[in-house]
Amino acid sequence: MDLVFSSTVDLAAAIAARKLSAVEALDAHLAQIDRHNEKVNAVVILDREGARERAKQADTAQASGAALGPLHGVPFTLKDTHETAGMKTTVGFPPFADYVAKTDSPVVARLKAAGGILIGKTNVATMLGDWQSDNPLFGRTGNPWKLDRTAGGSSGGAAAAAATGMTPFDVGTDMQASIRLPAAFCGVYGLKPTEHRVSLAGAFPDPGGAARSVRLMSCLGPLARSVDDLALIYKIIAGPDGADTDLTPVPVDSMPKVDLKTLRITVAPSFPGLPAAGDISAAVESLAMRLQSAGVIVEDAKLPEIDLHDDLEQGSTLIGMMLDAAEPEPPENPTPVSRWFEALARRDRSILAWDRFFETCDALLCPVAMTTAFAHCEPGTPIAVDGKEQSYWMLPAYGAVFNYSGHPALTIPCGHDRDGLPLGLQLVGRRWSEARLLGIAKAMELLTGGFKRPPGY
Repeated sequence: MDLVFSSTVDLAAAIAARKLSAVEALDAHLAQIDRHNEKVNAVVILDREGARERAKQADTAQASGAALGPLHGVPFTLKDTHETAGMKTTVGFPPFADYVAKTDSPVVARLKAAGGILIGKTNVATMLGDWQSDNPLFGRTGNPWKLDRTAGGSSGGAAAAAATGMTPFDVGTDMQASIRLPAAFCGVYGLKPTEHRVSLAGAFPDPGGAARSVRLMSCLGPLARSVDDLALIYKIIAGPDGADTDLTPVPVDSMPKVDLKTLRITVAPSFPGLPAAGDISAAVESLAMRLQSAGVIVEDAKLPEIDLHDDLEQGSTLIGMMLDAAEPEPPENPTPVSRWFEALARRDRSILAWDRFFETCDALLCPVAMTTAFAHCEPGTPIAVDGKEQSYWMLPAYGAVFNYSGHPALTIPCGHDRDGLPLGLQLVGRRWSEARLLGIAKAMELLTGGFKRPPGY
């Protein structure tokens, strides 16, 4: 058993069957971190001794016949944004360098209650505000496939840690493709659930106890090396928790087994007005052909008649309004309340348009981002896509469309581009349909090839 590249599901099963101890699982992952983290810089906060004590307690509990949770004894990391009791939460921001929350966030508490052993935190963009994971506290995370390329952001450390076997899974945040883009760049799976599916309480450090400002478009979801692992972690963290009142009490289903021959998939190698590298569009078309050969009804997507650029701009406007509202001092020229309601009304129209789109198909297959992992650069530097410079700020556009609409979407690894970098494609489904969307992705695994281990790890 290759411990550090075993799935979360397999690790949990081996520990439950007493073929492996929690201490052995932990030590294997700590050794992998010691071997590779210095060059990748994915794990930035490590509680080595605390994790070992918790692993020993897990083994003792099992020996005494205690009931086991679905993650009993499995080590894991978390993006450095979740509030964690006894462990720093910094979001790469110097004023938060020594912040330690008094309690775990609901998501952290659920993972621990399921038996998981938290070992540390993974690197982020400063205050989660970029698509590269680089900050003044911990520096830059490299892409494990080519260290001179970015691992993406803001969950770049999470994606790189999962790709290199430093952790079986992580949980990221996604307001503008911040789970899906790093997952694509590093060659792992990443799920953005439907908006208001997973608690945002404690998903950002809050030393002063201020009112939570981020209430729209942001989601928490898992990154891992298999669809089965996404499904397991999603089922644990999703659903009402008594802390985030925005959560909708829709049942959290288990991932079903899906027959490809029952599916109708719409395909968009690119979106109107949004650039996409030729290798990415070709990968979408190639997978579409394989799906069709496997019995799937495949159709060209007739996208909703909405202005995607306007939606992206409106999404940024809403984010700006939320962040302005969180400032301790009100801005000199506050946004009129009427503008907030107008922005929400525009968003409603887009959500409903996408809802109607998904009435006639099971899922949409499309790009995650306009390019594969690009070279480290200053934020705002134009990005070359097939030799043509494109706006840096359009990097997450394909993913951010579905933050604006709130629909669930996940990244699936699907081969490599001409430079040997991972290609990730995006699968999008109806709101509240995460379980079925995961089932569709699972049914596609044999056609996509799944996770591939980076060379040298």
